[in-house]
Amino acid sequence: MFGASGMVGQGVLRECLLDRDVEAVLLIGRSASGRHDAKIREIVHKDIGNLTAIEGEVSGYDACFFCLGVSSVGMTEPEYKRITYDLTIGAATTLARVNPSMTFIYVSGMGTDGTERGSTMWARVKGATENALLVMPFKAAYMFRPAGIQPMHGERPRARGAQIVIGALGPLMPLLLRLWPKYMTTTERIGRAMLIAAKSGAPKNVLESLDINLLAAG
Repeated sequence: MFGASGMVGQGVLRECLLDRDVEAVLLIGRSASGRHDAKIREIVHKDIGNLTAIEGEVSGYDACFFCLGVSSVGMTEPEYKRITYDLTIGAATTLARVNPSMTFIYVSGMGTDGTERGSTMWARVKGATENALLVMPFKAAYMFRPAGIQPMHGERPRARGAQIVIGALGPLMPLLLRLWPKYMTTTERIGRAMLIAAKSGAPKNVLESLDINLLAAG
């Protein structure tokens, strides 16, 4: 699992630790997550885009939950591509080679441009990343594209701006979730849907918020 310290990653990790079918969770990040559990093993690795040095330690896993991401605000396209596309595909290339039976699940976002030709920079880069992952030799690959996300169990975004937005909308989020399930989901549902996709597959390779909610409901 990548990105365990982010809001989505926190929720996904919680669901993994609660699931009886999950025997172990390997966390990979540039710094220690601070999480402790009998199921958790952690590797601090500075170059996430190049796992060659630790490839022996990342083999034998059934699924990868890639929840790592950054905002494109203030970035040029080459900068954002380096962090989003290059890093993700670099890690995935090693994982596909040493784990051909792995299911890879990538957290993207609503509005991602699968044509790679649109006018929005971040959407093009995310689209290129999705497209590259979908043709890699994994057992299966699923792209999760949530829009609004309600944190459920104390999860918090790392970015200050996101903290302010979620703090302001917090009391309204349960209502928004009921009114707009096509555009809202929760950290808990994302985690559950990822686990179901990893165990049993999903009806499509690209899942929007409503698809995530339906999959999480079983």
